Amino acid sequence: MIDYQAMARYADERLPRYTSYPTAPLFSSAVAAPDYRHWLAALPPATETSLYLHIPFCRSMCWYCGCHTTITRRDEPISNYVDVLQREIELVARHVPAPLTVRHVHFGGGTPTTIEPEALRALVAQLRATFHIVPGAEIAVEIDPRTLTPDMTVALGEAGFTRASLGVQSFDPRVQKEINRIQSVDCTAAAVDGLRAAGIRGINFDLIYGLPLQTTASCVETVEQCLALQPDRFSVFGYAHVPKFKKHQRKINEASLPGGHARHDQATAIADVLVAAGYVRVGLDHFARPGDTLARAQAEGRLRRNFQGYTTDACGALIGFGASAIGRLPQGYMQNEVALGRYADCIMQGELAAARGYRLTSDDILRADLIERLMCDLAVDVAEVCARHGITPATLAPALIRLRALANEGIVHIDGARIVVADHARPLVRTVASTFDAYLGDSQRLYSRAV
Repeated sequence: MIDYQAMARYADERLPRYTSYPTAPLFSSAVAAPDYRHWLAALPPATETSLYLHIPFCRSMCWYCGCHTTITRRDEPISNYVDVLQREIELVARHVPAPLTVRHVHFGGGTPTTIEPEALRALVAQLRATFHIVPGAEIAVEIDPRTLTPDMTVALGEAGFTRASLGVQSFDPRVQKEINRIQSVDCTAAAVDGLRAAGIRGINFDLIYGLPLQTTASCVETVEQCLALQPDRFSVFGYAHVPKFKKHQRKINEASLPGGHARHDQATAIADVLVAAGYVRVGLDHFARPGDTLARAQAEGRLRRNFQGYTTDACGALIGFGASAIGRLPQGYMQNEVALGRYADCIMQGELAAARGYRLTSDDILRADLIERLMCDLAVDVAEVCARHGITPATLAPALIRLRALANEGIVHIDGARIVVADHARPLVRTVASTFDAYLGDSQRLYSRAV
């Protein structure tokens, strides 16, 4: 039986997105650069690796933004940053025992395409010369269509990029004005056409619901306009309003934000339109064409989740480059200095810029596995996962009690040790995953709404 009151109550909870476990608020300076040096040196040479490069610059601020970025109209700070980034690549390469085998490279931000086209070519060339980037590796970049130039589009193709994620968010002019992001359909279409002409076939659109003045009707209209451009994937996120931590969000009128019921209706309407158009729903908030690698990974039980969201990336290590970048090695997580000045000072002095991190325990690794399978498959066999880790399910007794409460409210189905999120409760998968979070406690205020 569906308990709609419970559904509404859980939708207003504030929960992590579970792109990692434990989540970033648990990181501390007790784990920092000395640990990172040891972790890099201990990395087995055969470890397949992903690389993330953070470019923390934009030309203008979008009021909804939750990223670490800096606004600049000048090119000099960006070029200086790229110089430091290249030094960091050299530095990390000196600490690993052998050239890394790389299967995934992701440029994020900020807006990575704010750097000069030649600088981008040089960065990718350096990565190829320093590490072993395997043939067919995915090389992805996040793009703001408003600032993408023809020269950069050509450079992306020549550098071998295979996937581009374009920020759209909403095409509603009223919403765009409220979030300080004016972006036409024609501008977006021109970016897509240029990227495809350059040989970049993997196109993803990012959409956001729960924005100021946004309605279900405007969400549907945006999706329909996007469908005309035929992207391969969609990523659909709920706006996270955290003005305490992102001061520019204070420019958003909170009275104009949709409430919990409206957010749920918007998310549901977007999903319904995309599924009706033939896209496969992947996990919580991604959609892909049936033949896409992401959809196939889900069908085959190979779907993974990391800081870039849902992914096919099964690499054993993630190396983060750039200010605020987060990486993951077998021992735990590591994050670079967030402040640009401190990050640059460390690197230019020949020191790793790792400032805070987290050392994983065996219990963390078990719970991360359980959470990832729930987030990816919307189901998990608790006994099977525990057996794989050599841990008795009795260790998870408190979580299992909470799961039984969710079952009584129709959120999950329990069949022995197998937990399955009910179809109608898919938007609450973060709620279900949180039952295995040993650290959530009073930190819920740090996170976004569950729906």
